[in-house]
Amino acid sequence: MALGVVRSLGQAGIPSIVVHYRDDDLAHVSRHVAREITVPHPEADETGFIGALERLGPSVEGSPLIPASDETLVAAARHKVVLARWYRVACPDDAIAERIVRKEHTYTLAERIGVPAPRTVLVGSEDDLERHREAFSFPCLAKPSQSHLYQDLFGRKMVRVEDMDELVSAYREAAEVGFEMMLQELIPGDDRSGVNYNSFRVPGAAPVEFTAAKIRLTPRSFGPPSVVVSRRIPEIVEPARRLLEALGYEGYSCVEFKRDARDGIYKLMEVNGRFNLSSLLMLRAGINFPWLVYRQLMNGELPEPIDQAEGIHWIDGTKDIAYGIPELVRRPAGLLDFVRPYARPHVFAVLDRRDPRPVVVRYRHLVRRGRAVVGSRIAGVVRRRRAP
Repeated sequence: MALGVVRSLGQAGIPSIVVHYRDDDLAHVSRHVAREITVPHPEADETGFIGALERLGPSVEGSPLIPASDETLVAAARHKVVLARWYRVACPDDAIAERIVRKEHTYTLAERIGVPAPRTVLVGSEDDLERHREAFSFPCLAKPSQSHLYQDLFGRKMVRVEDMDELVSAYREAAEVGFEMMLQELIPGDDRSGVNYNSFRVPGAAPVEFTAAKIRLTPRSFGPPSVVVSRRIPEIVEPARRLLEALGYEGYSCVEFKRDARDGIYKLMEVNGRFNLSSLLMLRAGINFPWLVYRQLMNGELPEPIDQAEGIHWIDGTKDIAYGIPELVRRPAGLLDFVRPYARPHVFAVLDRRDPRPVVVRYRHLVRRGRAVVGSRIAGVVRRRRAP
């Protein structure tokens, strides 16, 4: 996500300073980065993370601070008053961030204002599961209240459960490590059912808007997108606007919906208060959202609506191919559909011949991860063979 922001600003001639904390981060090696700083992970050491930003502040006073992940959004929103001493902070206030990061608040608001959403309840105990089981049919979803924390720990955003035993097991797994869980209706539909409404909202100006449709997810069904296409989707514009207005939301956001195969209605999935994975798609389609945010924060410039180009694809080639090849082996007839986005106007998530270092770093991480997996499997085989 940060790489999309860095390259978008770089195209406008604005260099970035990237603070990063994960071993597999990529944006800090981009040619558009003037300086990179390693900081504590905001979830593991929020005080240390904010302290690092405060120490950096005097040398970049007045610069925009743009969170590019859920964990940095949460930390920046919580300490926005402190950070505003040095930065122009591009995130919502803490109360609004809380309402979108904790998904149960988002669904409650959607229900109150009439924005279609899947039936959702927050469960606080196994007794709650029993109490609500009659209102939900299987399969359904066991979904964390804060999906970014759950994703970091379990490597998935939610769990599809087929029966009561699986639901109880998913709840216990999450409860053991302190996660609040929701029970949610499963909206039927394939990977192409997901859509995004991206916008930049500033008081006194019409919102700048961009819509896109997901083509493939990795892993399939519940993973992040690996292929997205720019497409006008007018059905989601009005409910997304209504939701953001009810939130009192200003700035950039991405509202995700899924088309329900039962009735054709788009149902709310979530609201993201930071730039999403496919930011470079919007840039390629003619709307440089990070640049609009920068100009508004720095100069007070009010944005004007911009027409988006349709039919542009964003492709995370590494993930798409890694998941696509096994599927093509099983179903070779799907080859044409698989390669079609690559043959049409597109932009890659990481690969860019003008900015090659991020993709080199990414594949270096993948090789290391592959070696670690192979090594652990070999060690496991050796242990089993030595066991009496």
